[in-house]
Amino acid sequence: MTSRRPAAPSGSTGSTGWSAVFGVMSAGCFAVLLLTGVVLMVWYEPSSATVRYRGSYLPLRDVEVSRAFNSVLHLSLEVRGGLLVRQAHHWAALLLPATLTLKLLTKYFTGTFRRPRRLRWVLLLGCLLLALTAGWSGYALPDDALSGTGLRIVEGVVLGIPLVGTRLAWLGFGGELPGDVVPRLHVVHLAVSALLLVPAALWWRVARPRPVALVRAAGLALVTAGVVVVMAATATVSPVWGYGPASTSDAFADSQPDWYTAFLDGALRLCPGWEVEWLGRTWTLAVLLPLLLVGLAVTAVAAAPLLVSRLTGDHAEHLRPHRPRDAPTRTAVGAAGLTGYLVLWSAAGADLMATHFGLALEDVVRTLRVLLLVAPPAAFAVTRSAARVLREQDADLLAHGVETGRLVRLPDGGFVEIHQPVDPATRRRLTVQSSGTTQVPARSTPSGSSLRPATSTSARRPAASTPRS
Repeated sequence: MTSRRPAAPSGSTGSTGWSAVFGVMSAGCFAVLLLTGVVLMVWYEPSSATVRYRGSYLPLRDVEVSRAFNSVLHLSLEVRGGLLVRQAHHWAALLLPATLTLKLLTKYFTGTFRRPRRLRWVLLLGCLLLALTAGWSGYALPDDALSGTGLRIVEGVVLGIPLVGTRLAWLGFGGELPGDVVPRLHVVHLAVSALLLVPAALWWRVARPRPVALVRAAGLALVTAGVVVVMAATATVSPVWGYGPASTSDAFADSQPDWYTAFLDGALRLCPGWEVEWLGRTWTLAVLLPLLLVGLAVTAVAAAPLLVSRLTGDHAEHLRPHRPRDAPTRTAVGAAGLTGYLVLWSAAGADLMATHFGLALEDVVRTLRVLLLVAPPAAFAVTRSAARVLREQDADLLAHGVETGRLVRLPDGGFVEIHQPVDPATRRRLTVQSSGTTQVPARSTPSGSSLRPATSTSARRPAASTPRS
């Protein structure tokens, strides 16, 4: 008799609980970004032209600054509520990539990125990449010393690209830094922020959430927006008056990138300064290798649904999420990739580790290089072993039931513990995987085993076959 594939609930988006939560939080952050961004557009001047600061902040009085920096300082210190709006915008920009990243991880580890949700996976990754681009371009708009240092690093990376690096730098920066970079990045920031609406609208069309889910989502989105506003009112972020204006000759000593671009900075710091001469040009591997690594990682994430289907031979539709332990190898691959990302992310603060803990910077960098090579394979092995052990425990629980602590003496003088079968809800949870039909194989009870589940006070010999769901 052919079994029917269970249908997805009507109007369901197919998201797990946490995946839906992170998605709604992303929507709340994006709403805050849109509202505060409109307000900031009224006061912000995207110009690199210099003026003398005449505002209320005395340490910078009569200092030559760009119009962009002057407008941000005026908005922060002299416009009523301006600092609250700017900090809410900045906090939301920091939280949006975090919620999107957590949603991606949730979908990956629960298997809800496979058919029939491949398009949603690609749209979600597109939203994340656009959010990173919008955050990076907005990071440079205040034109303070911190953003100036970051732009100097980006310029060096672009110039290190063979053949086209110089042309790209001239096109992006409008000449040698500072050039005309602020107006250009302002256009990029607005364009990318508008493009974020495209994958969000496509996701809405594909998912078609139910009205009840929309009401709940609206409530959580409002709570998220409220939390962002509270953070903006109580926690200072990006105090441009403390950094001072950007300077082409000075670098900010303790400059750190925003958290979502730290892995890029870490990749640059860990790569050795190798160079090779080829075709009459100098190829800087310290720039090319990090770019190649990041490009391959993004491509692998985008192609994850196809790669998993091809490598496992599983081309069926998976309507239900499953537990990470039900796919030990795929979960281990995700853990290894996440570990490598965290090592690169930590490397962005190598200089702070050295100064705060009294270590040599060279030793910190060498240690992180070793971790980048050793930690991901170790995470893969440990995670896969742990997932397999958990699966065996589930199989043992299904085969033998729950221990009750009650012992019964057998006629031959031996003792056996009474086991109580698991309840139907737990049995369904342990046996049904993402497809709704695959079962966790139960281990057969060996001959003479003392583990025997029973439905009453008498011990019964368990069946050796796989339990039915």
